[in-house]
Amino acid sequence: MSSYTGDVEVGGSPDVRELPGLTITKLAVSEMANNAYLLRCTATGDGLLVDAAADPDALSTLIGDAGIGTVVTTHGHWDHHRALPEVVAATGAVTVAHPADAGDLPVPVQRPVEHGDTVTVGEQSLEVVHLRGHTPGSIALVWRGPEGAGTHVFTGDSLFPGGVGNTWEDPERFTSLIDDVEQRLFAVLPDDTWVYPGHGGDTTLGAERPHLAEWRARGW
Repeated sequence: MSSYTGDVEVGGSPDVRELPGLTITKLAVSEMANNAYLLRCTATGDGLLVDAAADPDALSTLIGDAGIGTVVTTHGHWDHHRALPEVVAATGAVTVAHPADAGDLPVPVQRPVEHGDTVTVGEQSLEVVHLRGHTPGSIALVWRGPEGAGTHVFTGDSLFPGGVGNTWEDPERFTSLIDDVEQRLFAVLPDDTWVYPGHGGDTTLGAERPHLAEWRARGW
């Protein structure tokens, strides 16, 4: 039985989740307690980093000698890509992001991705889900694992325990984000889908689903 909780602290140890086909390692970095996620295919050893947020030394230790082939940036906000230049220089990883946020990143985006595209790590495939509102190019990554592994989604700053991401009291941006989150995550993924956000603790879609109407009514 896995002891993974998703509860990590800046300066503390990463939390590791061993799943059939994929190992997920979560690390908290920076004064904003950003989450970085290292995904490694258990069959091939290939690695993918979600959000090179900060602290390149800590990320280098996390990645280790096995390296990574890809780094995905969930959105263009500065706190999610401060270590991207150093990580790319050290690993040669291909940079992936949505083109709507590509101009905000400190390095060129080598592989722009759109809604419905896939990103691979070894034998494993992740679906790109475009969630518009927190930023124009915010994306999530959905991994539908083999039998027994479940469904897992890395949501950046678009979905957290207790609500969607910040839309700065802009009604249009909020409506866009909650519509996308409802239609592109909650409507198509099961309740036991594990949610890995860009900051803080994890959750599941089932834990959050009863509150969707409440979020929409409050407007944030």
